[in-house]
Amino acid sequence: MSDRYFRLMERHQKLDEALRLARDPLDVLRLRSLKSAVKARLAALFLRRPEAVLATV
Repeated sequence: MSDRYFRLMERHQKLDEALRLARDPLDVLRLRSLKSAVKARLAALFLRRPEAVLATV
């Protein structure tokens, strides 16, 4: 697992935890947006490296 992929996964988990604790609707919208962006970057990074699929199996 690359450092970049690990950092993005870690950030995704932190945003998920922050979403669970968020009470303000505006904070929830902001955090969802950030989490979605991180998820898209993770997907793009994963698709760019097809050998990573074989390494995880």
